[in-house]
Amino acid sequence: MVQHNGQLAAYLEDTYLMELATEVTAAGRHDDGAAWVAVRRNIFHPQGGGQPADRGWVGEREAAPVRDPATGLVVVRGGFDDLAVGDAVHTRIDADLRLLHAALHTAGHLVEAAGRVEGWTMAGSVHFPGQARIEFTPQDALDDRDKAAARLAEYVEAAVADDLPVTADYDGEGRRIVRLGDAHAAPCGGTHVRSLAELAHVTIASVKTKKGRIRVSYDAAHRPRP
Repeated sequence: MVQHNGQLAAYLEDTYLMELATEVTAAGRHDDGAAWVAVRRNIFHPQGGGQPADRGWVGEREAAPVRDPATGLVVVRGGFDDLAVGDAVHTRIDADLRLLHAALHTAGHLVEAAGRVEGWTMAGSVHFPGQARIEFTPQDALDDRDKAAARLAEYVEAAVADDLPVTADYDGEGRRIVRLGDAHAAPCGGTHVRSLAELAHVTIASVKTKKGRIRVSYDAAHRPRP
């Protein structure tokens, strides 16, 4: 499990781990005076990489996870003045929201894979609900957006039907690489579904061009396994 300053990134190891008993490994205050704590085994995904933060709780108190720039720890805010290093705590996250974020992020990788087949290079990504999109830099000008959208949709549909596995490993430089079978690989610190059959309603909403870039807007949901 990935470790940083005594904190283990449990959310990177298991997207489906929704609650966990752990302990406080660090505590402090932000510049505005708000108390924060960091837990040793952390299930909270902070906002980053185009993915929004989890909604979570420490005990019965709602916790907003953020990445602390000074320490690199994922810390949670929420009135934790009474907690100290070593205290045992129970943490949990909103399972439905986690799975939606994981589905949208995984679908984003899939859309990127489809764009690569077109000869496009990803230039940016957003995986927020209602705003999900991948921006590409193309080799050549796009001549027909509707045909391009149809090709992307066909690629995505076939990959989901093939139920490609979604896995993660680490390269020689310590970067986490997320893979969609043999179809796609990219560095990523987000959460993802186990395989593409867990994606539902993956749609290419639009393909637009602006200032030399192609923006592909998409949507997706999580499909529970039977």
